[in-house]
Amino acid sequence: MNWNQILLMRDEISLTIIILVILVSDLIVKDDRKKIISNIAIGLFAIHTLAGFIPMPEGTLFGGMFKTDPLIFGFKNILNIGVFLILLQATSWLNDKMLGMAKIAEFYIVLFSSVLGIYFMVSAGHFLILYLGLELSILPVSALAAYEIYNRKSSEAAIKLILSAAISSGIFLFGISILYAIGGSLYFNDLIGKIHPSYLSVMGLVFVFSGLAFKISLVPFHLWTADVYEGAPTPVSNYLSVISKAGAVFILMVLLFITLETMHDIWIYLVYGIAVLTMFVGNFFALRQHNLKRFLAFSSVAQAGFILMGMTAANQLGITSIVYFMAIYIFSNIGAFGVVEAIALKTGKENIDDYSGLYRTNPLLSLVLMLSLFSLAGIPPIAGFFGKFFLYMAAASQGYYVLVFIAVVNVTISLYYYLIVIRAAFLRKSETPIAYFKSDNYMRVSLLLVTIALLVIGLYSPFYDYIYSISNIIKF
Repeated sequence: MNWNQILLMRDEISLTIIILVILVSDLIVKDDRKKIISNIAIGLFAIHTLAGFIPMPEGTLFGGMFKTDPLIFGFKNILNIGVFLILLQATSWLNDKMLGMAKIAEFYIVLFSSVLGIYFMVSAGHFLILYLGLELSILPVSALAAYEIYNRKSSEAAIKLILSAAISSGIFLFGISILYAIGGSLYFNDLIGKIHPSYLSVMGLVFVFSGLAFKISLVPFHLWTADVYEGAPTPVSNYLSVISKAGAVFILMVLLFITLETMHDIWIYLVYGIAVLTMFVGNFFALRQHNLKRFLAFSSVAQAGFILMGMTAANQLGITSIVYFMAIYIFSNIGAFGVVEAIALKTGKENIDDYSGLYRTNPLLSLVLMLSLFSLAGIPPIAGFFGKFFLYMAAASQGYYVLVFIAVVNVTISLYYYLIVIRAAFLRKSETPIAYFKSDNYMRVSLLLVTIALLVIGLYSPFYDYIYSISNIIKF
């Protein structure tokens, strides 16, 4: 293995070094100066994110167990930007709640460990690497869900998450064993063309799909989502809703489109049915919510249904539409969760009714919230409209017009409950509105970047064209 081959794991090596630096910094920095660790972590991860845009050749390591190509590099860059924005937002919470408990460094170490697992998931060319990455990505987040040890809901969220993860992990492993029994290999490329429709292969497909569906919060594997999002610290809920979900979406897309392509006529019905079910369940349950974190949890379930709709087009258009939508979804959800976190830190309020009159006291936060929710709803000219539009195109290109119509119906439903929040903030009055306050600089920078992204990405078509240009080389 030469230096050029080692650099194919640039992101993984870089992130591991950052984890070690933070660990050493925690040992060196005195207790009364622990705030500096946040600056170190954010600064190092910013460099790590920028370095990800340096072009790198594609290739494989460890006999094909680990692979890289422009699409994987590009997707990791999208994840890095999302993680960076979440880190900026988490600083306020860490300084306010965790500084006195000396639990600053541990947060970054555990979070980066989860990101490292997602890197391995995205780059997996072998089911063993995929499984290890899956476990590494979810177990640290379970610890983060219980990070507020004085909060009973936080501990409850962690227990529900880790128990659900354990069950899904067992199901996923059983599915892998079935595929191995049929194809005689755990390499993705060795299984191409060997998994043909049969009762056994359908069982393996269903179990593998179910294991990943848990992380994506697809119905009926979504039951943990609302409770965990509500109980976990807001930055952790934010991370689960976008970064963790994005990694699972990417690898599921690869498995269905490439490795299990010979079973397309079977898994297309599974994808179609669960997409419809996920959209309806997510939207109808979101209508009933009053707590904004539970509201965004069911909103993320509904968005997963739209993502699955894009998988009905198992081609370059489908890949491009899914990756493009995931990038927009990451910015939209981070923006919405960021506003919720900023307000919750200052006031402790998380219910929709508490936001009545918000625009009169905090107009900028209200505008960011409105843009984020409009993007999630798919309202033009915000970026989310274009993301959903290309998903419609992907499904329609394969003749799934009924599915597109169902998706449009669900967009209408989602618009109603998103407008409930916007109405509370802009139109309703309150005798005791949330008082004006200023967030810290990190939070403001994060929300500013999210706003710019939501206004620019949708109208800046070269971004879509770039994803399309790199998505045609996905291969093993």
